[in-house]
Amino acid sequence: MSLKISEIFFSLQGEGPLIGVPTYFVRLFGCNLSCSWCDTPYAKEGSNYEKKEISEILLPWKENYALIPYVTITGGEPLLQEETLELIKAFLLEGAILVLETNGSLSIKNIPEEVIVIMDLKTPSSGMERFNNLENLQFLKKDDALKFVIKDERDFHWSLSVIEKYDLFSKTNCFFSPCEPFMPPEKLAKMILEVKRPIRFQIQLHKFLKIK
Repeated sequence: MSLKISEIFFSLQGEGPLIGVPTYFVRLFGCNLSCSWCDTPYAKEGSNYEKKEISEILLPWKENYALIPYVTITGGEPLLQEETLELIKAFLLEGAILVLETNGSLSIKNIPEEVIVIMDLKTPSSGMERFNNLENLQFLKKDDALKFVIKDERDFHWSLSVIEKYDLFSKTNCFFSPCEPFMPPEKLAKMILEVKRPIRFQIQLHKFLKIK
């Protein structure tokens, strides 16, 4: 059983509940959305990829990172490939602490409970707002995270209204990320403080450190 792979690498987790932990990343190839501010266009159609068996994907992690349990499956959009669920199960059987990063357009209903899901809700500036699968909100857990990329004040107020409409602060972690260079991190931080809500501010740590 093989999957289309954009890249595999080892780095610090740059965002989400496990930010800062050394992590084995598997970036799957292909995406069904075209966000205006996409930062991984090389993981989409028109770029190169490799096909790897599940055993080939697990082997470098097992051989080189035995003391690092953290694995992130990302994209593109990982759930586009039917085989992704089998990859998830294989990592879990090996004892991985697994994060799945998804754009929120495809169902997460069948993702195992042990997996930490980081799911986007696409803000208006992305141009992909209409593809948000709001049914997914019922499947998010306390340890999961919703990620909102904030480009402007419209994105900010839209995101806050969605959170309050679906009572998301009580269900999961809500992260706001500045879309640079359009939204200065300092401005977003001040906006969060002004509304006095339990929003978690995040910058992409890996970009700040200039690492992958």
